[in-house]
Amino acid sequence: MRRVTNTDLWHHYGRNRAERDRTVPESFHWIWSQNGGPGAEALGDLTGQRVVDLGAGSARHAAHLAALHRPAQVVAVDASAAQHAMATDLYAQLTPRLRLVHADVPAHLRMAPHTYDVLYSVFGAVDFTEPRKLLRAAFTALRPGGRLVFSTLAHYLNGEPAEADVVPAEVSAKTPGGEPAVMRRWVLQEHVWTKILDEAGFTGIDTDLLPPTTTGPHTADTLLVTASRRSAL
Repeated sequence: MRRVTNTDLWHHYGRNRAERDRTVPESFHWIWSQNGGPGAEALGDLTGQRVVDLGAGSARHAAHLAALHRPAQVVAVDASAAQHAMATDLYAQLTPRLRLVHADVPAHLRMAPHTYDVLYSVFGAVDFTEPRKLLRAAFTALRPGGRLVFSTLAHYLNGEPAEADVVPAEVSAKTPGGEPAVMRRWVLQEHVWTKILDEAGFTGIDTDLLPPTTTGPHTADTLLVTASRRSAL
């Protein structure tokens, strides 16, 4: 397989579900299997808050928050043109409470310093963007006291342990034409995430290991990570 950096390696992802399910999800899940564990309460009270979904895909999580949790606005950012188009087709009716943005996630964050109250990622951009680059941008975009929350794989899907350093793995993908390709994914150990969050300036770093609710060959533990930008003195 050849390595491709084209963001539309996400062209096929979620397309089958979008054809049969156009509803706003009634629940929010952090775990890999998307069928249990903590919900949106992990983000705190979102009333009046400006929130960003980092690597929103088809924006199902963002639509849930915009429709049911009274934020000032949820911004769903994704670098894939195909995913952005899918999200627009599904949830454009939630504008302006939901804002759908086609952009590189770190670039979007750097252009909005001290703007957002909550940033989150559910196996999204945090997994597929060089972590130090993304976390520095996230720190820039948060207001003092703002929070970053993300879920990521606690280990590889084949059971191999997560990496003990900030190195990516290559995972299988498909080009829009269906040709096999690979892209990078960061699967890091808990202490590595803690270290690079601290280096980026975050405080109050907390991690929680969430087990799967089912068994099977592609189940995985989820690492739920929360951190804050220090409040102004």
